[in-house]
Amino acid sequence: MRTYTAAIIGVGRIGFSLGFDKKREQPASHTMALKNNKNIQLVAAADKDCEKLKNWQKYVKGGKIFSSSEELYGSIHPDIVTVAVNEDSHLEECIKAIKARPKLVILEKPVALNSAEAEKISACSKENGVPVMVNHERRFSADYVAAREYLPQIGTLQTIRGELYSGLRIYGEEFEKDGAYSLLHDGTHLVDIIQFILGEELAKPVVTGVYKDEKNAVRNFTASFSTPKCSEIQVAMSGRSRFFSFGIDILGTEGRICVGNGYAKFYKRQESKLYTGFFSLSKDKAVKLPKKTGYFSGMVKNAVDFLDGNAELKSPLSVAIQDIKVLEEIKEQLK
Repeated sequence: MRTYTAAIIGVGRIGFSLGFDKKREQPASHTMALKNNKNIQLVAAADKDCEKLKNWQKYVKGGKIFSSSEELYGSIHPDIVTVAVNEDSHLEECIKAIKARPKLVILEKPVALNSAEAEKISACSKENGVPVMVNHERRFSADYVAAREYLPQIGTLQTIRGELYSGLRIYGEEFEKDGAYSLLHDGTHLVDIIQFILGEELAKPVVTGVYKDEKNAVRNFTASFSTPKCSEIQVAMSGRSRFFSFGIDILGTEGRICVGNGYAKFYKRQESKLYTGFFSLSKDKAVKLPKKTGYFSGMVKNAVDFLDGNAELKSPLSVAIQDIKVLEEIKEQLK
C-alpha cells in the first residue's frame, strides 16, 4: 500500500466535530476517519467558518486551512477530496472537487438535493475520469454486513420492514431548496441499506398512511414495495417521535434478522422449548460480531483498497443515485 494525501471540504459536524462525541463509536467524522488511517495523510481543509478551521488545524497538526475550496485546489493537489458540506452545496462543491482531478472524491450523503443534480455530478465524474464514492456508512458496518451474509440462512424471505422515527418533518415542498427534511436526510440511509442487504433495487412504491401536521408538512407515511426476492417490503417513517430510532426487521421462513442503531440480532428455526412438536426462533449464538462496527473506518479503508486496485467501491455514485430516485418516487405520492 502507498500513502495518499487527502483534503476535506467542510469541517462541521460530520466533517469534524462528531469525532468528539463520547457516546458515538469512533471515528465518527470524516476528519477522524481519514486521520486514523495509516495510509492517508490529511493535509488540508476548507470552510467558510474561520473558527471551525482553527479548531480543525489544532487537531490536525501541519494541516493547511483555506477559506474556500478554490483556494485549496489552487494551492495543493490531494489524492482524495472529501466533500462534507450541507446538502444544498453538494452539487457545486462536488463538481469543483471532481474538476480538481483527485484520484477519488468521497461525497457525504445524500448525493444531492434531487436526482437531476445527482446526474450532473455523475456526468462530470465520467467526463473527468474521477470516481465518486458516497458515504452510506451502514454498507461498511459489521452488523449490516453480517445481516447481508446471514440472509440465505433464514430461508425464503417473507417480509422486510425498515423503520425510521425522529422528530424531524418527513417532507414539505418548501424545504426542497435546502434538503432539511427527513425523507432525504435520513430516508436515503433506510432505502440504501435495504437495497444493500437485499441485493435488489426498490421501485414503484405504494404509499399509504400519510399524516400531515397543521403546517401541511408530512409527519408519517408507509411505502410498500415488492421485488423478486421479497413480495412484501415496507419503509415506514415518522417525523413526530420524541426519540430517534433506525432499524430493519427481516423475516424468512427459517429465521429472522433484526438490526438497527445499537442492536443486531440473528434468529434461526429450532425445536421449541415451549411447545412439544413445534419449532420456534432462537438466537443464533454462532454469530459473533466485533465490539466496534467500523462503519466510518471501513468506508475509508474501502477508499484506500480501491485506490490500491484491490477492491471495488462498495458505495458507488450510481447506487446512491438510485437511492435518490426511489425517494423521489415516494415524494411524488406525498405531495
